[in-house]
Amino acid sequence: MQNPAMILDAMQPVGDMYKAIYAGGVPKTTLDLVHLRASQINGCSACVDSGSRGARKSGETEERLTAVAAWRETPYFTDAERAALALAEAATRMADRSDPVPDEIWNQATEHYDEKGMAAIVLMIAVTNLFNRLNATTKQVPQDWSS
Repeated sequence: MQNPAMILDAMQPVGDMYKAIYAGGVPKTTLDLVHLRASQINGCSACVDSGSRGARKSGETEERLTAVAAWRETPYFTDAERAALALAEAATRMADRSDPVPDEIWNQATEHYDEKGMAAIVLMIAVTNLFNRLNATTKQVPQDWSS
């Protein structure tokens, strides 16, 4: 099955959400890392692949891309990026604890991002999780979209 969002012609509204996300003032590289980390957690091969490709095109380094799964143990990420990655993990793993996004994680992120930035990160996490679920459910595989 093709991606359900494509079958039901829902890609334009999703594109509009991405425009809003990228207008939120958060660096694209940070949003790319958030997308990649959530996709890794959810095991979405199509999103990990497309997210890595997109991040490379935006100038992200191989070193950081390969280390994002272990971001806590590496020196490659800024405090702001770490806060965004922690938020992405918590919001993606909502069922893993009774308080899905503890105040400590939220407050740490708000030290680095204003309300629009937080909205952009939260929306990126949500859209990523949406596509992870669509792709994993329908067994989408990585594709080379460059041709």
